[in-house]
Amino acid sequence: MRAILKQKILKTCNDKIEQKGINVGLSFYAFFANKNDNPELLMEAAEWWIKTHQLDHFEKAVKIKKMVEEI
Repeated sequence: MRAILKQKILKTCNDKIEQKGINVGLSFYAFFANKNDNPELLMEAAEWWIKTHQLDHFEKAVKIKKMVEEI
């Protein structure tokens, strides 16, 4: 996982947890704007989420944060 994606995921998880609490769920789309301005990074996130870890569409932000911190 590229450092830029890791930073983006951690920031998004931290922001969502701060805003909505530890039970907040998110999908990998939460790491990107509603426009496809970086398709390579989006595909990297999708592959990590879906293919590598076979995660559900929505997962707890605290779970994702922990997984990414361990990389």
